[in-house]
Amino acid sequence: MDAQARAEDVARAAYGKLIAMLASRSGDIIAAEDALSDAFVAALKTWPARGIPDKPEAWLLTVAKNRRIDQARKDARLVITDEAETMADATAIEPEETHLDERLKLMFVCAHPAIDETIRTPLMLQTVLGLEAEQIAKAFLVKPATMAQRLVRAKKKIKSAGIPFVVPDSDAYPERMGAVLEAVYGAYAIDWLQGDGDLSHEAFFLSNILAELAPDNPETLGLTALIGFIEARREARILDGVLVPVPEQDVERWDSRLIERSVSVLTQASLKRAVGSIPGRFQLEAAIQSVHAARSVTGNTDWRALSQLYQGLMQAYPSIGGAVSRAAVVAEDAGPAEGLKMLDMIEYDGLDDYQPFYAVRAHCLAKLDRTAEAAEAYAKAIALCLDQPSKLWLERKIGELRKKMV
Repeated sequence: MDAQARAEDVARAAYGKLIAMLASRSGDIIAAEDALSDAFVAALKTWPARGIPDKPEAWLLTVAKNRRIDQARKDARLVITDEAETMADATAIEPEETHLDERLKLMFVCAHPAIDETIRTPLMLQTVLGLEAEQIAKAFLVKPATMAQRLVRAKKKIKSAGIPFVVPDSDAYPERMGAVLEAVYGAYAIDWLQGDGDLSHEAFFLSNILAELAPDNPETLGLTALIGFIEARREARILDGVLVPVPEQDVERWDSRLIERSVSVLTQASLKRAVGSIPGRFQLEAAIQSVHAARSVTGNTDWRALSQLYQGLMQAYPSIGGAVSRAAVVAEDAGPAEGLKMLDMIEYDGLDDYQPFYAVRAHCLAKLDRTAEAAEAYAKAIALCLDQPSKLWLERKIGELRKKMV
């Protein structure tokens, strides 16, 4: 592996951890990002000639710290004039040796009540998990420039408010945990569709740490179970570069041990939930995935159970994704005409640019032998598609339709 590829791998794997360690003393995330960027540039200049260090994360951390020291000494505007001496004198903690994952500290900082709740999850996605503002903007259906401005404002707020870089006491979890869970799942979902797997593996790892940190919180357990069910299908989701929809996947390629573990974690979540309370969003979504997972035992998908679960999800936690998924399930349970009716009832901002809406619509129309309309919907879905495996699957479906139209 060349130096550039290795630097990129280290960046993806340790970005949030290094940012947290650099920003923890000053509270200045923007300066930490600048220093780490300089360190990556230095790596690309020196690693090819000198070789890749045995501990690349520690090397990057040291170089970035030196950049911050230099900047702190030069910048007379900094109130924390002792920052350089503090950083220089502190015993270096190598990233590989940290006991508590540093990214958790940064996640809880981003979820602090002083930060606007609408930007907490996007802020975590960028600072902790290294996503670009453009990627985040697409996921939240806003303009990249708007998202970038909001992220910068939030980072400045963290510094001006003096928010400490610590994992808070457990009594603060209820106020902050929701945004943390949203960010972890958001990172998993984005990478599951668009990435190469590194970020989704990282999100799965973080979900398990959160479950250990808050074992009595049913939603942390629900998220761990949810991601576990999806992760269990990793080896079956793509075949020869083409997406394989869940109902068509080979269950022999599913990870049965991970499914069993996820069932157990979901059961624990239900036991932790207060009697008579409504399950949280992640518990409901995990329950939906458990129904899909049951096909590995029963050989069938219980579409009626899925329809009922999606109805409950939409009543308690409505979303554009849930609405479209519910219509897809209804189409399998009650027929494509009913699914199409549900699609026509959906009213959400951004629906015209939501690719799954057109994919499900095309599926329903094709089942009803409305091939010309189905082909048009598939074409729209392809135009909006962001990942290659899904695009190839959609192209295969539209190709099948066009053969019927000849």
